[in-house]
Amino acid sequence: MIDTEFLISVYNAMYAAAGARGWWPGRTRFEVVVGAILTQNTAWGNVEKAIRNLRGAGVLSPRAMVRLTEEELAELIRPSGYYRVKARRLMNFMRLLDEKYGCSLDRLFRLDVPQLRQVLLGVSGIGKETADSIILYAAGKPIFVVDAYTRRIFARHRWCSENASYDELQELFMSHLLHDVPIFNEYHALLVYVGKHFCGTRSPRCTECPLKDF
Repeated sequence: MIDTEFLISVYNAMYAAAGARGWWPGRTRFEVVVGAILTQNTAWGNVEKAIRNLRGAGVLSPRAMVRLTEEELAELIRPSGYYRVKARRLMNFMRLLDEKYGCSLDRLFRLDVPQLRQVLLGVSGIGKETADSIILYAAGKPIFVVDAYTRRIFARHRWCSENASYDELQELFMSHLLHDVPIFNEYHALLVYVGKHFCGTRSPRCTECPLKDF
């Protein structure tokens, strides 16, 4: 049965193996937002290249980015893959930030979690995982981010159904853990670490996994 004690034991086992992960990497809150949108369907290394392009062009701030055309933005983020689609999504977010909040993340992030989540999900191209990543890592508000690694790890251990929805998995964590930003941050980052290094889709390294005894 999944309860608070069990989830904390899973956390402790991963932390003992991996230590603090220092995730999400980003120099500013805006950089974290941009990274959360760009990382859809690509490896983080590709996002870092796009971020460097944006920084080098001097447009890694809301007021600078909003002045770009979609075509200019697409060219800068080309390394992230699906760059035209992602440029459109970024510009959708920028229009919201500009028109509703005066290009101020402070104003946007004053919203409480349910309101902020509703606003972000109203932006075309931003889904639940991206919205929750922005809320947790950029806004610094407590919400648990669920990703493919979370589902894979929990389904393989039969801690959840293979068909468990995003909302069901999120509720599993939100209902049993203290709503604490550092805990949610580190827990998600540790699941990503285990998913990447041990719980691969094709060749899982189960005997070496920090969770092998669960």
